[in-house]
This record gives sequence, structure tokens and C-alpha cells, in this order.
Amino acid sequence: MFITQSFRRAVQVGGSRTATVDGVDRRTWNEVGRRVRSLAKGLSDLGVHSGDRVAVLSLNSARYLEAYYAIFWLGAACVPLNARWSVDELAYGLTDSEPTILLCDDAHFEIASQLRQRCPGVRHLILMADRPSPGGGVLAYEALAGAGHDIDAPVVPGETMAMICYTGGTTGRSKGVMLSHLNLWSSAIAFGNDIRDLTRDTSRTLNVMPLFHSGGVLPVLTTVIGAGCNVFLPSFLPQTFLQTLEDEKITHTSIVPTMVRMILDSIGERKRDLSALKVMVYGAAPMSQAQAEEAMEKLPGVDLQHGYGQTELAPYVSTLRPEYHVLNGPGSGKLRSIGKVGYCSEAYIADSDGKELPRGEVGELRVRGPHVMLGYWRKPKETAATIDNGWIRTGDAGYMDEEGFVFLIDRLKDMIVSGGENIYSSEVENALATHPAIATAVVIGIPNERWGEAVHAVVMLREGHQATAEEIINHCHGLIAGYKCPRSLEFRSDPFPVSGAGKILKRELRMPYWAGRNSALV
Repeated sequence: MFITQSFRRAVQVGGSRTATVDGVDRRTWNEVGRRVRSLAKGLSDLGVHSGDRVAVLSLNSARYLEAYYAIFWLGAACVPLNARWSVDELAYGLTDSEPTILLCDDAHFEIASQLRQRCPGVRHLILMADRPSPGGGVLAYEALAGAGHDIDAPVVPGETMAMICYTGGTTGRSKGVMLSHLNLWSSAIAFGNDIRDLTRDTSRTLNVMPLFHSGGVLPVLTTVIGAGCNVFLPSFLPQTFLQTLEDEKITHTSIVPTMVRMILDSIGERKRDLSALKVMVYGAAPMSQAQAEEAMEKLPGVDLQHGYGQTELAPYVSTLRPEYHVLNGPGSGKLRSIGKVGYCSEAYIADSDGKELPRGEVGELRVRGPHVMLGYWRKPKETAATIDNGWIRTGDAGYMDEEGFVFLIDRLKDMIVSGGENIYSSEVENALATHPAIATAVVIGIPNERWGEAVHAVVMLREGHQATAEEIINHCHGLIAGYKCPRSLEFRSDPFPVSGAGKILKRELRMPYWAGRNSALV
């Protein structure tokens, strides 16, 4: 199975219905189909063949979708570059993946021009913009996509690499995750099965999660399976997001908890008609129970679903369905779970030797299925350390209950060992999140001569609210055991460092405390 089959079907059955919305630009499935084939022909004429890599540096746009499918069409691999990276990090990604072509949008043209000089393997630079080529050997995207050229339908084996998606770098230098057509297809099919009506041709999906991340690509691919409509925003601004939900009659969207927080703070500023919105998927990072409860209250009629996954799993693993987003009744008690694994996944909880633990005991979540990555690009040792007999070692600590629901406690590397006690940062973060003045709370372990590690909280307050460190720590003492409560607390006004997936980079928060020490935590 190859991912362009669903695209070809969407063009066939979608016809004159709207396929993409990007600002004022709207295109039908027939138009998008012609543009993808023409772009694929243009890339082929530039020397792109099966197995080659083509990089993209861009904010979200309809052109990004077209580029993905044109690259897939040729059996080549798309290398979506993190638009938040520095020039040095981008140069590393290009040098590591060795693409022959770089596509960029207008916002990144100057950076892309620098990268072209630094990375001689990049033979062609294509500008994804309305304007014509500025010269200097730069090619205009529209001259390729709009040329009306055609190319034969592809036949690509499912095991063909479709994507090299770089991890967020939470453990150091980013690794290129190789994902195949089968990986992406099976993940999208499982996601579509678990998200109500997403694969119907009436779905209208708002894509604000960055398309350089597998979590941003997944809703796009799944919407294409049903020949629905993909709507794109280049970045997240709460009022713009809410206005687009209303204006475009959006039915589905996927965001991260930090975005949910901003939406909840903004939604009361004016009355909005969000009656078309069926499902809001949140994921990439945990949401506190207090915030989930607030979201259920302020977004009545909208199905909330917690999606869990990893880039190495293309990325979908599980979802907590809407019927379990309740405080009372038969489905209650599961709100802090990531749900049951999807149709393409198999999972178990392992001890340190890889053996399955009894239900209810905490260990490492391991997952296998057709969505398991091909491996890390040119990193066989790291691949072998992550894939064990076909099972992905997720690095997430948790347990499975008797009904098969998985509850994650923490990232294994984020667990704090203080005085011989294991403390899960997520438990402390949940306690902090119940304080009415706190917008975001992050808990890390810092060096302590007596205890080895001490619990340290980094807190961002809600606008217009005040609280002291002593008050917040005392608040925690009423909710969790004393040894779990923060021993120190700092207030933060600047945004937290985040990965491309929207995950807070705890490693960067820990580094100042652990610099010069021999610790695996950094």
C-alpha cells in the first residue's frame, strides 16, 4: 500500500469539491490533482527519482500538501525541516539527509538562500510563493505546479521510505526518523477509524500544527483518505484560529494543550458559532485534569479526544475517546488515560528486561505494528536501541488497567529520584495545575547534595493573577505527599522552550542546573 493511492482516489471522487483552503486561495480536488502531477513531473525533470530526498522549509500552506504528494508520487522521501530551527540546525538537517532539492516559502527564502550556499548537495532551490523567480538560479514553484504537465501514476512498494522526519531533539542532536508509505498509511487509517467522521467527504480539517512534524501531517493525510477539505493556517493565533473555525465551518482540528489553554482564555471575548466543530484532538503533551475539565465546560458539544503517539510510530498509537471525557457515570475515571491502542497497534508494559508486567504495574510502554519506523537515518546503533524484536521502546513509563486502558505516568527520563523515592513529574504538575493562578507548570529534578535530586517547579502565571512560591507549594501539600511537593519554585514570564511538536523541552530547563555534572538527565 502506498500513500498516493488515497490521493488519487480523492481526486477521482472529490472532483469539483473544495480540497484545500489557504487564506483566500481555494482549490478543488481536480485542480490539486493536476498541480501535484505537474509538480511531480517538474521534480522528475530536475532529476528526482525513487529513493532521493527532497527537503521543504515552510510554514503551513496548501502548497506544502501538494509538495508532500508530488514527492511521494516519485517514490522519493520528503524531508520536512523544522521552521523553528536555527540556520546551523537547518544546515545539519540538510547535510545529514542529503536532499538534492530544497523547497521554501517566502518567509524562509533568505535563510534557504544561505543554506544553499552552505550545503552544496542542494542543487536546486524552489520558491513556494505567488511571485515569479527572483533569479539567481531559483525556480518558481508555480511555474512547475501550474505548468499543466502530467506524469504516469506511481507504483511504489509500501516499504519505500516516504519521509525523514527529525525528532524534536529532546535528548540532544535530532535524529531523522525514516517513515515508509506503509507506516504513514496504517497510522492514518487507524487515526481515521478512531476520530469520528474524519474520513467522510464532508470533513473540514483545520491544520495549525506544523506540517514539518508527523503529528501535523497525520490529520492532513487522514482527511485526504476521505476526500475531505484541508484548511491551513501558517501559525497559531487564538483569535485567528477561532475566527477560522467559525468562518470555514471547521469540523475537526488537532492542537496541543498550550494552544487549548490560549483558546480557553480567549473564547469568552466574543460569542462565536462553533456548531460545526465536531472533534478537537489534543496531544503531543499531557493536559492537566483541571484544564481538561475546563475545556469540557467551555466547549460544550465538541468531542474532546486525547491522541497519543511518537514520531517513530508515524505517529499514531492511541486515543481517549469522547465518552471517557466525563467526570461522572460509566466512562469516568479514565480522563488521565491515553485510551486504548488503535487498530494497527499492539502494546504491553515491560519491565527493565523487556518482560511483560501484570496489569496495574508501572513499566515502559512498548508498541509494535505496521507503523513502526524503518529506523533512524544512518544511525544503526540508535535504531537497535529503540526497536527490540519489532517493538518500539517508547521511553514512556505507565501501566495498563484490566480493561486495556493505558495510563502514562511520565517519561522515564523525566522521573525524579529523590532520597530513593521515585517521583513522577506529571503527578506534581497535575497538582500545580489545580491552582487557579497557574497557567502552565513544569516540574524537573535539580541537583541536591542530601537527596540526590530535588523537585523544582517552573511556573507561568495566568495574566492578571498573582501568587507566591510559598502559597503554591502549600497548595501542593494539600494534594500530594510531602516528598513529592516542590522544594523550590521559579516564576517564568518568557514562553517555555518547545519542540516542533509543541512539547516543552525539559532538557533545556534542566541544563543550567546540571551543567558540568555527570548526569544522564541532560
